[in-house]
Amino acid sequence: MQELKHPNQIEFQVTGDYAMFSDPVTRMGGEKCSYQVPTYEAIKGIMASILWKPTLILYPDAVRIMEPIQTEAKGMRPLVYQPKKKGVISDLSYYTYLKRVRYQVRGHFEWNYNRPEMANDRNARKYREFFQRMIEKGGRRDIFLGTRECQGYVEPCVFGDGVGAYDNIPELSFGLMLHGMTYPDEAYSKGSQGMLTSNFWYPVMRNGIITFPRPEDCPFHKPVRKMTMKTFSVPEKHQEVI
Repeated sequence: MQELKHPNQIEFQVTGDYAMFSDPVTRMGGEKCSYQVPTYEAIKGIMASILWKPTLILYPDAVRIMEPIQTEAKGMRPLVYQPKKKGVISDLSYYTYLKRVRYQVRGHFEWNYNRPEMANDRNARKYREFFQRMIEKGGRRDIFLGTRECQGYVEPCVFGDGVGAYDNIPELSFGLMLHGMTYPDEAYSKGSQGMLTSNFWYPVMRNGIITFPRPEDCPFHKPVRKMTMKTFSVPEKHQEVI
């Protein structure tokens, strides 16, 4: 068993028949094409489906690719909401999915200091045990591998156990990719406060493992638009209970 790298570490395995990890660039012309590997944001979304509260910020640390990277193209009939010809209600598009995926994930949670109203809820032991129970039960909400039609399943695992498809590949680069989105409630700098920010990086897989940088450590950041942080009211009588 590997030594813990963070006191609030989380480990699990996620599997699925299909996955679609994409961004607007890979959805040009109404057709979708998946990245070869999951994005930081997609893994973070899976962690949030296992357990999320505004008290926490979830950080994926690494993902291990367990199965060979395979793709499958499917013909789809998406609806046409503004048809150029009368009577045309659907179109033909090709979606390229990842096929038969399995990933080991290691991450951790930290307190969200942008939400001081949740200070009384910062109980690390409670959340560590809460996460473990939810992983054993398959998550609190449905697990998606990038998009709604790609159902996933989570279960406990020890990161690094078993044989992965790329354990003997020293290094494999994937070029410029979307890392994730930073919302105002998880702002990491003055420039990201009150903004929706997209982050980009150059992922590299080493011996089957992709190690994620934190959002603030990505080489490229692009402000998308101004956005206000959603507020959560905590009744005074519940301050010591949550």
